Amino acid sequence: MTPCTLLRETAACFRQAGIPDAETDSALLLSSLCGRPPLELRLDTDSELDEKLLSAFHALTKRRLSREPLQYITGEAPFFGLVFRVDPRVLIPRPETELLCEWALECLEEVPSPRILDLCCGSGCIGLSLSARRPDAAVTLSDLSADALAVAAENADRLALKVHLRQGDLAEGLPDASFDMVVSNPPYIPSSQCPHLQPEVLREPRLALDGGTDGCDLYRRIVPDVRRILRPGGYLLMELGWEESDIVAGLLKGHSFSSVTVRDDFNGIHRMIYAVCTPPEELCSRN
Repeated sequence: MTPCTLLRETAACFRQAGIPDAETDSALLLSSLCGRPPLELRLDTDSELDEKLLSAFHALTKRRLSREPLQYITGEAPFFGLVFRVDPRVLIPRPETELLCEWALECLEEVPSPRILDLCCGSGCIGLSLSARRPDAAVTLSDLSADALAVAAENADRLALKVHLRQGDLAEGLPDASFDMVVSNPPYIPSSQCPHLQPEVLREPRLALDGGTDGCDLYRRIVPDVRRILRPGGYLLMELGWEESDIVAGLLKGHSFSSVTVRDDFNGIHRMIYAVCTPPEELCSRN
């Protein structure tokens, strides 16, 4: 069987099962086995695939038909120009989170040797991406989950990036005014919605998804914690869930953050929020 025929038949099977991006997924699965580019495989009407490869491919398609995420099957996810190791211990990086990295880099353009904390780091995709673009930065990856930190450590090694790894509950135990930026993609899906998520998302760790009753439980803890560990004038950037921007903006303003700004993602959803840790002299002048 040729790659073109195999991928056409597999994509049809995936579509019938309700799998999104059927053509892309089938080609990426075959590419992960044979190392050839997906487009090249989709156009190949001449090569004959051997039985060993076909058997391995059918084993992968069976996993995908069970709605196991493609990235967990291949063990990799592209993000911000890098490739990260992912498995069921961590959330799969999303394209919209790349926008958060871009915004963070904008904020840090005039900050020499910035000290950055990636809070709720998961795979480490945010903090490691910033470290790759800003080799002068001192980056800390922090997560409550020891399993997630193990994946982040593996990614740091694979990418040859030197970062500090820390297991802990948000900012607990971190020194005051110790960071120029805190960036975070915390759990933000309301608990009641979690059981109804896409089948692939249900395979991801609940700890990285569940944001409590209204999705904002972690923000209520992060904002006051981060206020303490940011230097005056430091930046906080966070990813947001659906219709949470007003609540989180209110939390930030209530804890004396200034310049609170929201940006949209590719679909026009309020997805990211930015705030500045107001210096003490400005707080005094307000009072």
